[in-house]
Amino acid sequence: MKRNGKQPGLTLIEMMVVIAIVALLVSISMPALRQLMDSTATEGTVRGMIAAAMASARAIAAREQRYAGIRFQQDLDGRQYMIFIVHDFNETGLANGFRAVGKLTPIELPDTIGVMDLRLGSDGDKEISSEADITLEWQLRDTTSFSVIFSPSGKLVIHNVRVWNRDGTPKWPDFLDNSQDDIFNTKTRVESGIGMFIQDDYDDPMGPYGNLGLGQELSRRSFVIYDKTVFEKLNPNSRYDDYLKDLEVIYINSYTGTLISTR
Repeated sequence: MKRNGKQPGLTLIEMMVVIAIVALLVSISMPALRQLMDSTATEGTVRGMIAAAMASARAIAAREQRYAGIRFQQDLDGRQYMIFIVHDFNETGLANGFRAVGKLTPIELPDTIGVMDLRLGSDGDKEISSEADITLEWQLRDTTSFSVIFSPSGKLVIHNVRVWNRDGTPKWPDFLDNSQDDIFNTKTRVESGIGMFIQDDYDDPMGPYGNLGLGQELSRRSFVIYDKTVFEKLNPNSRYDDYLKDLEVIYINSYTGTLISTR
């Protein structure tokens, strides 16, 4: 017997309306979802993210057969990321130049939790203490901007690192400040929206560009994970004695790249 009437289903217009509604709901819920993720983030969550990134960095070093690793650094808004970097003299023009690995998006850490290495200076020879606390903006940027490097064989190494744009462009002279690198770039380019992170070219306190705590430095083999909400509420002159000195120092296994707990 022949059935009358239309077959059930959505018309093209109805489907487009449904898709538009779903897209609107997603766009509205994303900020709330991000806030929920940040509020529930724990040190264990961040530790897992770092461990996975370390494993990926070792794989990149083996695949590319060159030094590679992870760069921890904040953007202009204070959000901290993990960026995959690789040694590249040809593109950076620097003997110890590292650039961002192409097509790998930097990994943003939760807003409430940060990572620092507790050392200052190009050689990391000045450990943060009650006498040398993080009281200035460049000091905080220095301790939260550091790299972990693996050799082509996958072994953790201490290596001089200067992250740079892929065009080898310095901050000066001004007419050369024209790199299109969308990850690392000069301060001027990053402030104009070209690039996410300022390259290692700003560590001269007597120079016209000032000291941003970003210059060539040795890679690290340990770090601490800290609560930003606690850290920011503390008096800068007492952050070490009241908080930082009690944090667990996390080391990286030289042969496997795994994280070693000291507690």
